[in-house]
Amino acid sequence: MEKTLRVIVEKCPQNHPCPSVRVCPVGALSQVDFQAPTVDHGKCIRCGKCSNFCPKKALVLE
Repeated sequence: MEKTLRVIVEKCPQNHPCPSVRVCPVGALSQVDFQAPTVDHGKCIRCGKCSNFCPKKALVLE
């Protein structure tokens, strides 16, 4: 079974630029203003870099 990246909006403070957006090697994460990031599942390679980098653990690879 293939893993999927999920954003847990309740854990994301949504008051700053998401630091995990910058570490995605394929540009699969995007953010509008300070909202929780969104995932382009077509681009996501499920490497886990963003979920490991997220300080609030709001990005989960499951």
